[in-house]
Amino acid sequence: MTKLLNKIHSYLLTFYNTFSILYEVKQNEDDKEMNIEKSMVWVTFRKEGIHCYPDALTNPDLAEVKFLGHPHRHMFHFKVWIEVFHDDRDLEFILFKRWLESLYNENTLQLNYKSCEMIACDLHVEISTKYPEREHWIEVSEDGENGCFIKFPSTI
Repeated sequence: MTKLLNKIHSYLLTFYNTFSILYEVKQNEDDKEMNIEKSMVWVTFRKEGIHCYPDALTNPDLAEVKFLGHPHRHMFHFKVWIEVFHDDRDLEFILFKRWLESLYNENTLQLNYKSCEMIACDLHVEISTKYPEREHWIEVSEDGENGCFIKFPSTI
């Protein structure tokens, strides 16, 4: 009985590997036929934070927004796109989102007194360390109202 199960297991593994290779080749052909240049998935999340713009207190050109120099609360909205190489959950985006949120929940990254652009760049460092072969784009906004959008190329 064990020999039979081993033989069935071996057959199934061979079938699976063959199917996977054929599927990947077909996907690459389909992508070329559909003229897909790049595929991205995206996730969103929010993080409450306090920040300020200290220069607003002393720079005369910023007198109209001097209030920004004092610590104030925002709900920072994030939207992060990351490159995928095939259309069957190359990256599971729920897990990707949870990992991104954990960077803030575990204090790997902190919002502090940073601008949206600085926050995006900090996040980029973490993403490119874990996924150096993937292009990614990051949008960070204050309260979903004003923010930044930065495209980062793969690092390899």
